[in-house]
Amino acid sequence: MLMRRLAMAAALAFTAFGGTAALAQTGDPSFNLVNRSNRVIYEAYASPSSDSNWGQDRLGTNVVPAGRSFVIRLPQGECIYDVRVVYDRQGGPAEERRNINLCNLSELAFDGRQAQQGGQPPQAQQRPQGPAPGGAGPTGNPSFNLVNQGRQTVMQVFASPATDQNWGPDRLGADTVAPGAVYAIRLPEGPCMYDIRFVYDSGQPQERRNVNLCDVTNITVPLQ
Repeated sequence: MLMRRLAMAAALAFTAFGGTAALAQTGDPSFNLVNRSNRVIYEAYASPSSDSNWGQDRLGTNVVPAGRSFVIRLPQGECIYDVRVVYDRQGGPAEERRNINLCNLSELAFDGRQAQQGGQPPQAQQRPQGPAPGGAGPTGNPSFNLVNQGRQTVMQVFASPATDQNWGPDRLGADTVAPGAVYAIRLPEGPCMYDIRFVYDSGQPQERRNVNLCDVTNITVPLQ
């Protein structure tokens, strides 16, 4: 009887504390993006930290001038997000915040102090400029912006380290990239040398091999 009571008490305690913890991780992650820099924010990306890509530009056709703000509306659910802004122009300096609990704040400010030229995140400063010990190649942040300057919609994007034997998942998921659109492809930090493959709405694919993605900000399609 005593053991049964102890077990019931433990179960109730687990439910109480577990339920509280679960609620703390869900809610409304929408926030007010505040530009405290002396630059214009032209692009803003916000995606759950568990996602593998940045998704669409949350500003759309809007920009956020210096000293102004913009409400980023996000779906209720996950709270832990990564946020990225791009200043000045397409492919300009970028600044990121990682693993932010957006449900616990109403605004997120960027001052431009950690912005890196060419859209490279702060971590990229530490990456080696040549092959790593053991011939593993350079490492850093291979994320890039896909710029569609063609007349066809990009239906699929595959990007995998050049050492891999398969393409892996479609990096767009359920999204597509229409002509004239820009889409941020988010890749995990690590190897820089990638093979990339784009598939258009005509079914025609294009590929490029052994690209050092840590040294580029934008990949423009159709590939030249």
